[in-house]
Amino acid sequence: MRILLVEDDPMIARTLQRALAEDGYAVDRVGDGEAARLALDTAGDAYALVLLDLGLPRKSGLDLLRELRRGGNRVRVLIVTARDAVADRVAGLDAGADDYLTKPFSLDELTARMRALLRRDVAREDNLLRHGELTLDTATRIVMQGGRAIDVSAREFALLAALLERPGAALSKAQLEERIYRWGEEVESNAIEVHVHNLRKKLGVDAIRTLRGVGYALA
Repeated sequence: MRILLVEDDPMIARTLQRALAEDGYAVDRVGDGEAARLALDTAGDAYALVLLDLGLPRKSGLDLLRELRRGGNRVRVLIVTARDAVADRVAGLDAGADDYLTKPFSLDELTARMRALLRRDVAREDNLLRHGELTLDTATRIVMQGGRAIDVSAREFALLAALLERPGAALSKAQLEERIYRWGEEVESNAIEVHVHNLRKKLGVDAIRTLRGVGYALA
């Protein structure tokens, strides 16, 4: 799952990128409001969530958020900021933020809030994605099939989650690459094919369909 981190403090940004990558997220980072706007204008619907600081150079996080909402961009936005006054919280939420978290915070709380926001996109009430006998728990990163645990890599988990969020719908190779890889990451030309091949070995050859000229979909 691909996330945009808008944070101008390099140390905080590196810490969050590293921690979220360990949780299986592909995290792109920008350090100012204008760069964030450009990323969101050009990336389409690649981002599932934006982690947004407010005190940014060139364009404040609040101004960026207002611009996005006025333009009809409904991407999930979690404000992450040191501004803890009630007035700041109210302003952020009124501008269109989906949630507001003040620094310092625990990584466990951050990822729990992220999961809560992402559940809304697929109308879930818990952390589970289900399709037939297949279940993914986005909190524990456990994959179950027919009552048995399946060992998958972080990339395989991300690819499977992308398909499970739209069961039956086809996702192209480019769409899957956008979901599971971040900027600047070297992607082998056959990376998606390799992940799909490995998942079929673990879940069954018919678990994921190849739709020639279109992409991949769950059976």
